[in-house]
Amino acid sequence: TTSFVEDARSIAKEGKEITFYDSNTGKPLFVAPKGRSMEDFLKESGSHGWPSFRDEEVVWDNVRCLGDGEAVSVDGTHLGHNLPDGSGNRYCINLVSVAGRPEGGVEE
Repeated sequence: TTSFVEDARSIAKEGKEITFYDSNTGKPLFVAPKGRSMEDFLKESGSHGWPSFRDEEVVWDNVRCLGDGEAVSVDGTHLGHNLPDGSGNRYCINLVSVAGRPEGGVEE
């Protein structure tokens, strides 16, 4: 187990978002929550078993969604898949793919 959920709730109490970084390059890929609460982000992610991001949480300068729904970083890291639901696009991402540290080691 990790302390991610507990840490995320602490960050939310401070009114902050979490930036998820490419595990290979350190580039930012997703920033959450945006357009919803941290509890909504955690609930959706927990119910699917994968971190689940919405369009507004994607850093499009660094992420692409291929025609078959595969989500990849612009540098080629496999991230997961877009599995749309009734609320729109839902990017289910393998946590190990976004467990990187920021380029230069300084968080945004």
